[in-house]
Amino acid sequence: MSKYIERIRNLIPGLRRPDNNGPPQGDVTVDIGETDYGKEKDLGKMSFFNPLDPVPKYDFYAKDTWAGRIKKSRPSLDVLRKPPDPEDFPPPPEEDGRPKVKLVRFGWVLGVMIRVMLNIWGVIMYLRLPWITSQAGLILTYVIIFMSIIVTTITATSVSAISTNGKVYSGGTYFMISRSLGPELGAPIGLLFAFANAIACALHTVGFSETVRDLLKDFKSQMVDDVNDVRIIGAITVVVLLCITFAGMAWEAKAQILFFIAIMLSLINYFVGTVIPPNTEKESVGFFGYRGDIFVENLLPSYRGPNGYFFRLFAIFFPAATGILSGVNICGDLKDPTGGIPKGTLLAILWTTLSYLLISVTCAATVVRDASGNVNDSLALKNFTTQCSGLGCKLGWNFDRCEQNHTCSHGLANNLRILTTVSGWGILITIGVFAATLSSALGFLVSAPKIFQCLCKDNIYPYIGFFGKGYGKNNEPLRGYCLMFCIAMAFILIGDLNTIAPLISNFFLCSYGLINFSTFHASITKSPGWRPEYHYYSPWMSLFGAILSFLLMFLFTWWAALITFCIMLFLLGYVSYTKPKINWGSSHQAGFYNMALSFSMSLTGVEDHVKNFRPQCLVLTGPPNVRPALVDFVGTFTKNISLMICGNIIMEDEKSSFPQHSTDMLVDWLNQRKVRSFYTSFTADSLKEGAHDLMQASGLGKLKPNTLVLGYKMNWQECKPESLQDYVNTISNAFDSSYGIAILRMMDGLDVTDNLHSAGGSSAIDNPAFEADEVQYENDESDRNSDISDDGLDEQVRSVFQTKQGRKSIDIYWISDDGGLTLLVPYLLTRRNRWKKSKLRVFILGDQETMKEDRKDMKMLLKRFRLEIEDVVIITDVDKPPLAKNLQRYEESIAPFRLCEEQAGGDVQELKRLSPWKVSDKDLEAIKPKIERTLRLNEIIKKNSIHAALVVISLPVPEVTCPSSLYMSWLDALSYGIHCPALLIRGNQENVMTFYCQ
Repeated sequence: MSKYIERIRNLIPGLRRPDNNGPPQGDVTVDIGETDYGKEKDLGKMSFFNPLDPVPKYDFYAKDTWAGRIKKSRPSLDVLRKPPDPEDFPPPPEEDGRPKVKLVRFGWVLGVMIRVMLNIWGVIMYLRLPWITSQAGLILTYVIIFMSIIVTTITATSVSAISTNGKVYSGGTYFMISRSLGPELGAPIGLLFAFANAIACALHTVGFSETVRDLLKDFKSQMVDDVNDVRIIGAITVVVLLCITFAGMAWEAKAQILFFIAIMLSLINYFVGTVIPPNTEKESVGFFGYRGDIFVENLLPSYRGPNGYFFRLFAIFFPAATGILSGVNICGDLKDPTGGIPKGTLLAILWTTLSYLLISVTCAATVVRDASGNVNDSLALKNFTTQCSGLGCKLGWNFDRCEQNHTCSHGLANNLRILTTVSGWGILITIGVFAATLSSALGFLVSAPKIFQCLCKDNIYPYIGFFGKGYGKNNEPLRGYCLMFCIAMAFILIGDLNTIAPLISNFFLCSYGLINFSTFHASITKSPGWRPEYHYYSPWMSLFGAILSFLLMFLFTWWAALITFCIMLFLLGYVSYTKPKINWGSSHQAGFYNMALSFSMSLTGVEDHVKNFRPQCLVLTGPPNVRPALVDFVGTFTKNISLMICGNIIMEDEKSSFPQHSTDMLVDWLNQRKVRSFYTSFTADSLKEGAHDLMQASGLGKLKPNTLVLGYKMNWQECKPESLQDYVNTISNAFDSSYGIAILRMMDGLDVTDNLHSAGGSSAIDNPAFEADEVQYENDESDRNSDISDDGLDEQVRSVFQTKQGRKSIDIYWISDDGGLTLLVPYLLTRRNRWKKSKLRVFILGDQETMKEDRKDMKMLLKRFRLEIEDVVIITDVDKPPLAKNLQRYEESIAPFRLCEEQAGGDVQELKRLSPWKVSDKDLEAIKPKIERTLRLNEIIKKNSIHAALVVISLPVPEVTCPSSLYMSWLDALSYGIHCPALLIRGNQENVMTFYCQ
């Protein structure tokens, strides 16, 4: 027995024990992080409930094989409940003998913290932070830094919450926003964020180029002019960076380590230089060491030039804080994104913030704003007869001339390379600038294609999939690299860092705002799937961060913010219009659920009122695709105004032939046909029981069906008697449940199973419980005039209800007062485009003597109902005998169901109990007057409604003792031979229409 169990275990996917004769474990070189939940040593653990029942395992819930493992699946219930036959299992997969590739995965230090620090330590810190300090003063500079840190810290906590709420794949920011807020907001911001990363690459490349240009000018080796030199150097630099990215992530990571070491050495060198006593040359350029008067002088702002105002300076500085998502952007290459992103990002923000604050305060305390750079301006070398004012005089220098003429070329406000002057060894600062700018440019050049590749794979926008193709073991987006290279090159040609920086700020602030909003939205919707491991976040702080981000966008550059929002709205509108068929479990879906649940609950406290009555229909369609006319008809008058549920009753013995995926297929069919309906399947022993259970269980609170809609049973004379009895009992149960009843009959039948089969459609979703009609429905030539333009609808069978009806009439034979449902449904039809030109005509029974009064009374009633009725016709000759041929046809139809009382031996009741569908002579005699009038009414209908688009007739209510065959013959006599669709309808005798205002 144990050998048998072992054999079965090895055959079931996910339960196979490792082969001891296979390759040694050393050959497996896949590194998936600190913890591998799917190690082979755990595969043999089983529950003690069943030797085939495995314990809970990570692999059973994982949806991907990103780490290189084979996807595992747990045994099905059938396997656990019934011992499987070993011969039924497929053979185990064969080993191909190829060694497993080793994927490059980074830890949180190298992959997140250092990468984020390198992207934050960029061109702004070296070339613009001292200049901003001189312009805004130290106090406002600290305000700028702290406001930026507030935005980035709140965003980092939001990112941490999202990234710890499940596995984060490649795609970074785009992946998180799209999977949190859905594709409508995720796709636009993903496109914009990839674009922003490409521009950020250009920004840092321009910063590097400015430094190289200044060095060339120092050595009198300028190539063309200031701007064109930046363009030439930037173009060469970005080409080199592109080559590094083509070399792969491993080379890029090694380059980042070298850059980090260079930056650390340059910062240490700078802080050491601030405490070294300055010589005469350094004093001439404005550096005097730590002095209180210099610190006080630099506390307040001194705005200069076209960029001299607070929010412009803020906009120029803010790109220095935009590197916080660098670790998130390569989350697919991290060993442990869940734990690494929060820890690495927040620590990186902490260390870089300290560095910014220290650089600002040391610059403000050691360097004056203006200096000439001329050693001859020292007061020690001149006589004291020269008048001197300003801070320089107190320090022994006369910088008045250049200050008054605004020609000073040195000092904190004029020299963008002041850190080089202050440092102990200037060449290390230059190396640090190179490392910071190149590392940031390289980081953004790597991040942008990764984001764009994920967007391409989701296939939301057309014509971009070409750039999503990956190459190599790390699935590198080489085509995406080339695209982002072209975008970066275009912005490098601008050649001005102060122009590029505010544009980047808008894109990044928009991204940060949406990240914070997605966290807030996911939190307040209280979706059960929102369970982040990172708990140190607040949804209200995230909302504050989102508002602050959007506000700063307009304060920085209002026109750029407007352009950004216009682009966002355009992209949002496109995705909302195309409605991509994707399901990411977004908070957008959770919000819809919460609203629907809230509104549904609020409805329970509202009493029903006749003015608000809506025909909420439970439609027994079987598989909806085999009765499209029935679905289209009900969907026409329920769309957007009331509930529609398509019910499919699956017989217990036919359940195995019904595929599990059929529900999704049928829902897709309904969506493709643009029918707003729910679909539900129900397993039962009979149609009667299934329909009864559906009527009892369908709906939610007030959103509960009140009308049962069926198709007419065309084969009632040829089907099994039990099937006929089941059909009529379903109608009787609906009446017992106070449901309205509607039965749709079409001359060619409703079932289009043969059409589906001939068109190549799958019969796997055909339900044998709903027997096919004797005559199959075929398309009408008038369908050519249909105004349907659904994509893919040409592959579906069209129905007459998809056709514009023109000026045809809808004839209502209101034979019995049912509360008004017979009038309400046709009226709702005329509110649709295809039926709006149709005219309503009402036919009622009356006498010749009182015909005028009857018509007047009916017109008054319809006027009070506010219905636009074309005409009211009084039927006065219904008591005339029907044509002999029609009476004979009826007798022939009921003949097979006649009860032979002579053979029954007098025990008629017992025979009727055993065969309740049988009709006795007494039954026929009792209903004969009704049948004769019904046949006559049928003749009148065929004569008067020959040009009608739809005939609506009051449905007769069967008595409890009426045999099923007799009732069906009654319905057949009423609706036989009508060329257009005929609707037999009956309300539940409660008013559904009123002419009162309350």
